Amino acid sequence: MSKRDGVDTVPGGKKRRPIRRPRSAAGPTSRSTAPRFAKPLTPGAVLGWTALSAIVPGAAHLRAGHRRTGLVLISVYAVLLLAALAYGLSVAGDLSNASAFADDGMMLTVVISATVLALAWFALLVTSYVALGPNKLHQQGQMVTGIVVGVLCVAVMSPFALAASSVLTARDALGAIFPTERDPDIPPVAKDPEDPWDGKDRVNFLLIGGDAAGNRTGVRTDSMNVASVDLKTGNTVLFSLPRNLQHVRFPPTSPLHKQFPNGYMAELPNGGLLNEVWQYANDNPQLMGGKNKGPRALMDAIGYTLNLKIDYYMMMNMYGFADLVDAIGGLKIRVEQDVKWGGLYGTAGTIKAGYQKLSGEEALWYGRSRVGSDDFSRMSRQRCVIGAFAQQATPTVILTKFDKIAHAAKRLAQTNIPRDLVQPLVELAVKVKDAKISSLQFVPPDFYSGRPDWVKIRQAARKAISDSTRPARAKTANVTASPSLTAASPTPTRATPTQTPTRNSSQKSGAKSLEELCGL
Repeated sequence: MSKRDGVDTVPGGKKRRPIRRPRSAAGPTSRSTAPRFAKPLTPGAVLGWTALSAIVPGAAHLRAGHRRTGLVLISVYAVLLLAALAYGLSVAGDLSNASAFADDGMMLTVVISATVLALAWFALLVTSYVALGPNKLHQQGQMVTGIVVGVLCVAVMSPFALAASSVLTARDALGAIFPTERDPDIPPVAKDPEDPWDGKDRVNFLLIGGDAAGNRTGVRTDSMNVASVDLKTGNTVLFSLPRNLQHVRFPPTSPLHKQFPNGYMAELPNGGLLNEVWQYANDNPQLMGGKNKGPRALMDAIGYTLNLKIDYYMMMNMYGFADLVDAIGGLKIRVEQDVKWGGLYGTAGTIKAGYQKLSGEEALWYGRSRVGSDDFSRMSRQRCVIGAFAQQATPTVILTKFDKIAHAAKRLAQTNIPRDLVQPLVELAVKVKDAKISSLQFVPPDFYSGRPDWVKIRQAARKAISDSTRPARAKTANVTASPSLTAASPTPTRATPTQTPTRNSSQKSGAKSLEELCGL
């Protein structure tokens, strides 16, 4: 073999193909795997990218070079975020869309979803931290970052745990307040989900304030109001009935009609008051055909008095109501004149005239005090307390103080509204909140509770409902019957009304708005 002109030859003169030698691995054109990071990450950088992943899932994976995983995580998160934003905007536009969360099945779904999301975010932070390669840090950096990431995982899971806990609290409260077993005295709920109120135009709720206490036997219903609600508009009329309304009649369908054909005459000569009916029925189950029929007897008596079909009732323990007021942070009320409160003589304090923010105890006594006052003035204050609470218990207040409100509500309410009507009831409450609310109380000088003019009471109730269906300030000369009025009517009483047991210091009469009456 010889070499001529730089070309290797073999014997015979044939050229030999040049031999290509492998390039040195250290040469300038060598190809090697790129480093995972342009610069080694410091403990602070590892923590920063991990924390960013809690807000923008996938950010740490992208930084670590796992582009596919990072893009998938960011895409899924963007879809979930847009869906949540769309739902939030729909709720902001119409609060009734949030009523779906009152459904028992939906509550369980929320709890399960919150649990899954908590675990998912925990796994996300752990995988983000691992992807950043904390094992490349020095020992002290690994310890510090590991501890901080652990704390961060707990912090990220906390909102989901709080959401699940709040929903479980709400579910427990609803279960304690609204019965799952139906009241045998009311018809079953319609099966049509599009019409849960079974074709009604109005629904009438009896709202009762009971003052049962450890030093008293039984329940005295000292505050009785009927809320007649238009299901389409939410326009509501509040009828306030005095506790000392005497000799109320019962419809022919009531078991007490045979016992008191001429009106409720128990405990005469000074008895026969409306606030005794509940306890009388409970004390005489043999007459009512069963135990705990006080609510039914009172609904019958008040419905017959107003010529309305009372659909449901809700009784609030007044002392529990004080807890509820405290739960929302107090009530702002316009006090027309000083009200002494506490005991029989108002020795605990004085609620000064003017715009005041009342605590739960003060709001309770503001509605109950009779010191230097009378039953009818107290009725006016009670309906203002109800109106103020309805106005000030906004969705924001309820959400921010939800646990306190739920626990207080469990202690104060008793109702026959079935559990499966809670969601439609929430939708109706949203309508009522933004609708027109007027009020009519049956007090002197227009109405006397000693010998009531039943015909006049019914005519006034019918007119108030008729007026509530018309635009604001509209005047009407003709009164038509409301769809919810019953056909039955008691025997008219033409006797001249007499003075009631207590005087009326308030001269306001007729159905008026709560804004006008209470300065809300």
